[in-house]
Amino acid sequence: MSLTERHSRTFSLTLDRGLVKGLAVSGAAGVVLAFTGAFGMTGMGFTHRVTYWLPLMLIGAAWGHVCARQVERWIDFDRRPWLGALALTAAMSLPLTLFVWAYTVWVFEGGRYATLERLVYFLLPVTVVTGVLSVLNIFLQREPVQTQAAPAGAAPARFLDRLPPKLRGASLRAVESEDHYLRVHTDRGSDLILMRLSDALSELEGLEGAQTHRSWWVARDAVRDVSRSEGRATFTLDGGVEVPVSRRYAKALREAGWY
Repeated sequence: MSLTERHSRTFSLTLDRGLVKGLAVSGAAGVVLAFTGAFGMTGMGFTHRVTYWLPLMLIGAAWGHVCARQVERWIDFDRRPWLGALALTAAMSLPLTLFVWAYTVWVFEGGRYATLERLVYFLLPVTVVTGVLSVLNIFLQREPVQTQAAPAGAAPARFLDRLPPKLRGASLRAVESEDHYLRVHTDRGSDLILMRLSDALSELEGLEGAQTHRSWWVARDAVRDVSRSEGRATFTLDGGVEVPVSRRYAKALREAGWY
Protein backbone atom coordinates (compact mmCIF):
# COMPACT_ATOMS: atom_id res chain seq x y z
CA MET A 1 0.00 0.00 0.00
CA SER A 2 1.40 3.40 -0.94
CA LEU A 3 1.92 6.22 1.53
CA THR A 4 -0.87 8.21 -0.14
CA GLU A 5 -3.31 5.34 0.25
CA ARG A 6 -2.35 4.86 3.90
CA HIS A 7 -2.74 8.63 4.36
CA SER A 8 -6.33 8.53 3.10
CA ARG A 9 -7.27 5.37 5.01
CA THR A 10 -5.81 6.47 8.32
CA PHE A 11 -7.19 10.00 8.05
CA SER A 12 -10.69 8.61 7.87
CA LEU A 13 -10.13 6.56 11.02
CA THR A 14 -8.25 9.07 13.15
CA LEU A 15 -10.18 11.60 15.21
CA ASP A 16 -8.27 14.51 16.64
CA ARG A 17 -9.48 14.46 20.21
CA GLY A 18 -7.73 17.73 20.98
CA LEU A 19 -9.88 19.53 18.41
CA VAL A 20 -13.05 17.89 19.74
CA LYS A 21 -12.23 18.95 23.30
CA GLY A 22 -11.44 22.47 22.17
CA LEU A 23 -14.73 22.75 20.30
CA ALA A 24 -16.62 21.42 23.32
CA VAL A 25 -14.99 23.90 25.73
CA SER A 26 -15.49 26.83 23.36
CA GLY A 27 -19.08 25.85 22.59
CA ALA A 28 -19.86 25.71 26.32
CA ALA A 29 -18.18 29.08 26.80
CA GLY A 30 -20.28 30.51 23.98
CA VAL A 31 -23.48 29.41 25.70
CA VAL A 32 -22.29 30.93 29.00
CA LEU A 33 -21.44 34.25 27.32
CA ALA A 34 -24.85 34.27 25.66
CA PHE A 35 -26.66 33.42 28.89
CA THR A 36 -24.89 36.15 30.89
CA GLY A 37 -25.23 38.78 28.18
CA ALA A 38 -21.49 39.45 28.29
CA PHE A 39 -19.93 42.61 26.84
CA GLY A 40 -23.07 44.72 26.95
CA MET A 41 -25.47 42.33 25.20
CA THR A 42 -28.06 42.05 27.98
CA GLY A 43 -30.57 44.07 25.98
CA MET A 44 -30.80 41.40 23.28
CA GLY A 45 -32.83 38.21 23.32
CA PHE A 46 -31.14 34.99 24.38
CA THR A 47 -31.64 33.38 20.97
CA HIS A 48 -30.00 36.33 19.26
CA ARG A 49 -27.07 36.18 21.67
CA VAL A 50 -26.59 32.43 21.12
CA THR A 51 -26.62 32.78 17.33
CA TYR A 52 -23.89 35.40 17.68
CA TRP A 53 -21.63 33.77 20.27
CA LEU A 54 -21.79 30.09 19.34
CA PRO A 55 -20.48 30.32 15.74
CA LEU A 56 -17.93 32.88 16.86
CA MET A 57 -16.56 30.65 19.61
CA LEU A 58 -16.47 27.52 17.45
CA ILE A 59 -14.58 29.31 14.68
CA GLY A 60 -12.21 30.66 17.32
CA ALA A 61 -11.66 27.13 18.64
CA ALA A 62 -10.78 25.85 15.18
CA TRP A 63 -8.30 28.70 14.72
CA GLY A 64 -6.91 28.01 18.19
CA HIS A 65 -6.34 24.39 17.27
CA VAL A 66 -4.32 25.43 14.22
CA CYS A 67 -2.25 27.84 16.31
CA ALA A 68 -1.72 25.28 19.08
CA ARG A 69 -0.23 22.78 16.63
CA GLN A 70 2.37 25.37 15.68
CA VAL A 71 3.09 26.70 19.17
CA GLU A 72 3.56 23.24 20.67
CA ARG A 73 6.46 22.65 18.29
CA TRP A 74 8.42 25.07 20.48
CA ILE A 75 6.73 24.86 23.88
CA ASP A 76 5.79 21.68 25.75
CA PHE A 77 2.28 22.43 27.03
CA ASP A 78 2.54 19.67 29.64
CA ARG A 79 5.74 21.00 31.19
CA ARG A 80 5.09 24.74 30.72
CA PRO A 81 1.33 25.21 30.57
CA TRP A 82 1.32 28.91 31.56
CA LEU A 83 4.00 29.84 29.05
CA GLY A 84 2.12 27.81 26.45
CA ALA A 85 -1.14 29.62 27.24
CA LEU A 86 0.60 32.99 26.97
CA ALA A 87 2.20 32.15 23.63
CA LEU A 88 -1.04 30.70 22.30
CA THR A 89 -3.00 33.78 23.33
CA ALA A 90 -0.46 36.03 21.61
CA ALA A 91 -0.59 33.96 18.42
CA MET A 92 -4.39 33.89 18.27
CA SER A 93 -5.50 37.32 19.45
CA LEU A 94 -4.70 39.70 16.59
CA PRO A 95 -6.14 37.55 13.74
CA LEU A 96 -9.18 36.79 15.91
CA THR A 97 -9.65 40.47 16.69
CA LEU A 98 -9.81 41.23 12.97
CA PHE A 99 -12.31 38.43 12.46
CA VAL A 100 -14.50 39.36 15.44
CA TRP A 101 -14.54 43.01 14.34
CA ALA A 102 -15.65 42.10 10.80
CA TYR A 103 -18.11 39.45 12.02
CA THR A 104 -19.72 41.77 14.58
CA VAL A 105 -20.12 44.64 12.13
CA TRP A 106 -21.65 42.26 9.58
CA VAL A 107 -24.07 40.62 12.06
CA PHE A 108 -25.33 43.77 13.76
CA GLU A 109 -24.85 46.48 11.16
CA GLY A 110 -24.87 44.69 7.83
CA GLY A 111 -21.28 45.70 7.15
CA ARG A 112 -21.84 49.42 7.68
CA TYR A 113 -19.52 51.49 9.86
CA ALA A 114 -16.63 49.03 9.50
CA THR A 115 -14.05 51.64 10.42
CA LEU A 116 -10.56 50.85 11.60
CA GLU A 117 -11.04 53.24 14.53
CA ARG A 118 -13.53 50.80 16.02
CA LEU A 119 -11.14 47.87 15.59
CA VAL A 120 -9.04 48.81 18.62
CA TYR A 121 -12.04 48.43 20.95
CA PHE A 122 -12.25 44.73 20.12
CA LEU A 123 -8.65 43.90 21.00
CA LEU A 124 -8.93 43.77 24.81
CA PRO A 125 -12.13 41.69 25.09
CA VAL A 126 -10.96 39.27 22.39
CA THR A 127 -7.59 38.86 24.15
CA VAL A 128 -9.27 38.25 27.52
CA VAL A 129 -11.63 35.58 26.16
CA THR A 130 -8.84 33.98 24.13
CA GLY A 131 -6.54 33.88 27.17
CA VAL A 132 -9.15 32.26 29.42
CA LEU A 133 -9.99 29.60 26.83
CA SER A 134 -6.30 28.92 26.12
CA VAL A 135 -5.70 28.24 29.82
CA LEU A 136 -8.80 26.03 30.08
CA ASN A 137 -7.94 23.99 27.01
CA ILE A 138 -4.29 23.45 27.93
CA PHE A 139 -5.03 22.39 31.51
CA LEU A 140 -8.03 20.22 30.60
CA GLN A 141 -6.00 18.35 27.99
CA ARG A 142 -2.98 17.67 30.19
CA GLU A 143 -2.55 13.97 30.84
CA PRO A 144 -0.71 12.37 33.77
CA VAL A 145 2.67 10.82 33.07
CA GLN A 146 2.39 7.06 33.30
CA THR A 147 3.88 3.83 32.10
CA GLN A 148 1.90 1.00 30.57
CA ALA A 149 2.02 -2.59 31.71
CA ALA A 150 0.71 -5.58 29.81
CA PRO A 151 -2.03 -7.19 31.94
CA ALA A 152 -2.34 -10.95 31.86
CA GLY A 153 -4.72 -12.12 29.16
CA ALA A 154 -4.99 -8.68 27.62
CA ALA A 155 -6.25 -8.42 24.06
CA PRO A 156 -3.67 -7.46 21.41
CA ALA A 157 -3.07 -3.73 21.23
CA ARG A 158 -5.31 -2.09 18.63
CA PHE A 159 -2.38 -0.08 17.33
CA LEU A 160 -0.85 -3.22 15.80
CA ASP A 161 -3.72 -3.34 13.30
CA ARG A 162 -2.47 -0.06 11.84
CA LEU A 163 0.91 -1.44 10.86
CA PRO A 164 1.55 -1.57 7.10
CA PRO A 165 1.26 -5.07 5.57
CA LYS A 166 5.04 -5.55 5.38
CA LEU A 167 5.31 -5.04 9.15
CA ARG A 168 2.30 -7.11 10.25
CA GLY A 169 3.36 -9.62 12.89
CA ALA A 170 6.59 -7.75 13.63
CA SER A 171 7.72 -6.96 17.17
CA LEU A 172 7.06 -3.28 17.90
CA ARG A 173 10.04 -1.48 19.42
CA ALA A 174 9.10 2.18 19.38
CA VAL A 175 6.78 4.79 17.92
CA GLU A 176 8.26 8.16 16.94
CA SER A 177 6.28 11.29 16.09
CA GLU A 178 7.24 13.04 12.85
CA ASP A 179 4.94 16.01 12.35
CA HIS A 180 1.49 14.56 11.51
CA TYR A 181 2.94 11.07 11.01
CA LEU A 182 4.25 8.31 13.24
CA ARG A 183 7.34 6.31 12.39
CA VAL A 184 6.92 2.81 13.75
CA HIS A 185 10.16 0.99 14.57
CA THR A 186 10.00 -2.81 14.53
CA ASP A 187 12.35 -5.79 14.26
CA ARG A 188 11.51 -5.87 10.52
CA GLY A 189 12.30 -2.23 9.83
CA SER A 190 10.32 1.00 10.05
CA ASP A 191 7.57 2.80 8.16
CA LEU A 192 5.26 5.81 8.43
CA ILE A 193 1.56 5.97 9.22
CA LEU A 194 -0.67 9.04 9.44
CA MET A 195 -1.60 9.48 13.09
CA ARG A 196 -0.78 11.66 16.06
CA LEU A 197 1.07 10.19 19.03
CA SER A 198 -1.59 11.48 21.42
CA ASP A 199 -4.17 9.34 19.60
CA ALA A 200 -1.86 6.32 19.33
CA LEU A 201 -1.19 6.11 23.07
CA SER A 202 -4.65 4.78 23.90
CA GLU A 203 -4.35 2.17 21.16
CA LEU A 204 -1.00 0.99 22.54
CA GLU A 205 -2.65 -0.24 25.74
CA GLY A 206 -1.98 -3.94 26.06
CA LEU A 207 1.72 -3.53 25.27
CA GLU A 208 4.23 -2.96 28.05
CA GLY A 209 5.83 0.36 27.29
CA ALA A 210 5.86 4.04 28.05
CA GLN A 211 6.13 7.50 26.60
CA THR A 212 9.69 8.68 27.17
CA HIS A 213 9.49 12.02 25.39
CA ARG A 214 6.77 14.16 23.84
CA SER A 215 7.67 12.52 20.50
CA TRP A 216 8.41 8.92 21.56
CA TRP A 217 6.73 5.79 22.92
CA VAL A 218 9.00 2.79 23.64
CA ALA A 219 8.34 -0.90 24.27
CA ARG A 220 10.04 -1.89 27.51
CA ASP A 221 11.54 -5.13 26.28
CA ALA A 222 13.21 -3.30 23.36
CA VAL A 223 15.49 -1.29 25.68
CA ARG A 224 19.05 -2.64 25.71
CA ASP A 225 21.10 0.17 27.23
CA VAL A 226 20.76 3.44 29.10
CA SER A 227 23.25 6.31 28.92
CA ARG A 228 23.27 9.68 30.67
CA SER A 229 24.64 12.99 29.48
CA GLU A 230 24.11 16.47 30.93
CA GLY A 231 21.52 15.14 33.36
CA ARG A 232 19.38 13.43 30.73
CA ALA A 233 19.00 9.78 29.87
CA THR A 234 18.96 8.13 26.44
CA PHE A 235 17.68 4.63 25.74
CA THR A 236 19.37 2.47 23.11
CA LEU A 237 16.98 -0.05 21.61
CA ASP A 238 17.45 -3.28 19.73
CA GLY A 239 18.71 -2.33 16.30
CA GLY A 240 20.65 0.67 17.61
CA VAL A 241 17.83 3.25 17.66
CA GLU A 242 18.50 5.91 20.30
CA VAL A 243 15.53 7.42 22.14
CA PRO A 244 15.65 10.54 24.35
CA VAL A 245 14.15 10.56 27.83
CA SER A 246 12.86 14.02 28.75
CA ARG A 247 12.81 15.29 32.33
CA ARG A 248 9.01 15.21 32.35
CA TYR A 249 8.97 11.41 31.97
CA ALA A 250 12.21 10.50 33.74
CA LYS A 251 10.80 10.25 37.27
CA ALA A 252 7.93 7.94 36.32
CA LEU A 253 10.30 5.72 34.34
CA ARG A 254 12.78 5.48 37.23
CA GLU A 255 9.99 4.64 39.66
CA ALA A 256 8.79 1.91 37.30
CA GLY A 257 12.30 0.43 37.25
CA TRP A 258 13.24 1.23 33.68
CA TYR A 259 16.67 2.46 34.77
